Amino acid sequence: MSTTLNLVSELERLATALASHKSSDATEQALISISERIAKGIGVRYDEVAIMAVSTRWKHLYFIAPVALKNVGYVPLSSNSALAARTARENRAEIVNNFAAVRHASVFEGVKIGQESAEAIQKIVSAPITVDGRVVGILQVSRKGSNAKTAGPDFTAEDLGKVVALCAPLGKLLVHLAAESET
Repeated sequence: MSTTLNLVSELERLATALASHKSSDATEQALISISERIAKGIGVRYDEVAIMAVSTRWKHLYFIAPVALKNVGYVPLSSNSALAARTARENRAEIVNNFAAVRHASVFEGVKIGQESAEAIQKIVSAPITVDGRVVGILQVSRKGSNAKTAGPDFTAEDLGKVVALCAPLGKLLVHLAAESET
């Protein structure tokens, strides 16, 4: 658990540092760094970490990371088939270790990120990112593969705890990014 605490502290420092920068290049680099650190801390690949922000104006979730998904589209908060939308609406974290078998929106899974070929999400942890009790985003960590066995081990309650712990510093970051995009 101390690794998670170190990662939480590191993300808090990054969020604070990012707040003092106004460069979109610095923001993009920080997001890549944050996603890579989360992936390493949880034991997944970089392309298996997604950070989404809530647009209260348009009532949807949009991707902050991976950066490759920023311009691909968004997830309506009203969607009945999107786990991220349900996580935001219910403000509740959950593990789905049979995600490939569950009805879900899969449009973003087909997007190739970096050198990796697009694989289906087999297992996922989804958690709300909140600030002052209000959902401002979603953190999802997944395991991708051609089937559940090749994707790796099931997520555990300990993994869920790690993901939830990372949501507080990410809330600070998302608030900064929202303020930056409104200027």
